Amino acid sequence: MKRGKKYKEIASLVDKLNLYDTVEALDLVQKTARAKFDETVEAHIKLGVDSRHADQQVRGAVVLPHGTGKKVRVLVFAKGDKAKEAEDAGADYVGAEDLMNKIQKENWFEFDVVVATPDMMGVVGRLGRVLGPKGLMPNPKAGTVTMDVAKAISDIKAGKIEYRLDKTNIIHCPIGKVSFGTEKLADNFKTLMDAIVKAKPSAAKGQYLRSVVVASTMGPGIKVNQQKFM
Repeated sequence: MKRGKKYKEIASLVDKLNLYDTVEALDLVQKTARAKFDETVEAHIKLGVDSRHADQQVRGAVVLPHGTGKKVRVLVFAKGDKAKEAEDAGADYVGAEDLMNKIQKENWFEFDVVVATPDMMGVVGRLGRVLGPKGLMPNPKAGTVTMDVAKAISDIKAGKIEYRLDKTNIIHCPIGKVSFGTEKLADNFKTLMDAIVKAKPSAAKGQYLRSVVVASTMGPGIKVNQQKFM
């Protein structure tokens, strides 16, 4: 990939061979974020597991203490009292078969997270082929299949994020915005890393944290010393 002069100038600030401490890395993320918008800061964690095996899956959710800086649109599949509870809790969209039809027929995806009560999973399951690839399928481990829809919505709006392995055994997660500053980003990053370390499968052998990289949306990757988290 050809890089422009501006990117090369920014990238020259980063020592590709160095493993930075968290604070140093997040300071660098801010220095290398030169876009005209408030860039998202992301963490990319490569794990020493094999996502093809069920007993080595790493998946869960965690509430970042300072949120993500992004307004999250929540869709809830619920009926009756639970639908009313979801509306009162601030859900952006609440429904049942009507929402399923809208997604299927109109290819409608104006939402970021899906929550469902357990009794609605029969309906939601019919959307597996379209929600699954987009990472939108509700999951009990992530707290998005629950009877306590009010708490689920509150946590999501407060900054709850889901983490899970991709096919290359890497977890990709936002940890805030560049404008948060180092202290808040470091708090969010530590919260995420603690959750991932705690979620280590018993079947995982050898080095669990293979590499940890932080970067802004348009900036270069900065390697973090992963040993500090183990």
